[in-house]
Amino acid sequence: MTMTRRTVLNAAAAATLAAPWIHARAAKAEFTYKYANNLPVTHPMNIRAKEMSAAILAETNGRVDIQIFPSSQLGSDTDVLSQLRSGGVEFFTLSGLILSTLVPGAAITGVGFAFKDYDAVWKALDGELGAHVRGLINKANLVVMDRIWDNGFRQITSSAKPVNTAADLANFKIRVPVSPMWTSMFKALGASPTSINFAEVYTALQTKVVDGQENPFAVIDTAKLYEVQKYCSVTNHMWDGFWFLGNRRAWERLPEDLRAIVARNINAAGMKQRADVAAMNTSLQQALAGKGMAVSEAQNATFRDHLKKAGFYNEWKSKFGPEAWAVLERSVGALT
Repeated sequence: MTMTRRTVLNAAAAATLAAPWIHARAAKAEFTYKYANNLPVTHPMNIRAKEMSAAILAETNGRVDIQIFPSSQLGSDTDVLSQLRSGGVEFFTLSGLILSTLVPGAAITGVGFAFKDYDAVWKALDGELGAHVRGLINKANLVVMDRIWDNGFRQITSSAKPVNTAADLANFKIRVPVSPMWTSMFKALGASPTSINFAEVYTALQTKVVDGQENPFAVIDTAKLYEVQKYCSVTNHMWDGFWFLGNRRAWERLPEDLRAIVARNINAAGMKQRADVAAMNTSLQQALAGKGMAVSEAQNATFRDHLKKAGFYNEWKSKFGPEAWAVLERSVGALT
């Protein structure tokens, strides 16, 4: 068997499976909670989460210890969502589009080409649209923090060719997360999407199960996808963020004063993480080019026109309902 660098790294990860990134403290906390996510330890999410956990431990005088399990250590996104609901995991950050397998309306923040820039994103997500989605999540008996964390505008990478127009996606085998919105959008664009959990993306690209994938610059870089992809097309086809979710029973076990400390620190860390990702985005195109990727600007209008003609926006307006769609269009402008 050929041993690749990735094989060695995966073996090392498996050896420490379920070992928290922040290990148990000497003094046992009154509340020890697990926080899981799917991103590498080098991603701004985990850097800020580590600071957050330390601040919460200090401000609660050692009573609340949030241990971080990055890099899908506790399972795939869909597995951990089940654990969150059952109480096996107390906290989890998850894309609204993947959460839509439980809360269908949560996918509305990921409608293709809905947001023109970050100003539009934060106006919507810190405003009426974000409040709408949080209301839906609360109805599903989960706790959700006020500030969504940033994943970023998503770009398409490929091992075979640049994807600079909608026509370049014809029959293109692309990995998408396990979410109806992603599958629907790329089918409407003429591609052949395959749903694969993030933990398996590198291997799927390496073994040519799929020819490409789509993710924000920060994920492409920190997950080292440039090792198995040659081209990066700047499409900005979708903005995606991470809702910071909690198990309701575990949350309500915390006294009210501790809940206030935890929520304040989580939301503050989320705001810092947003700034980190924004700063990274300004330099990552050049950094990825320096690591061997051919980076090109896509003709974004061709993708949106294709989606309109394919009936994508009307389909999702029908699925979300007129009230929810009106909230979206009040935030971003007319889409249909």
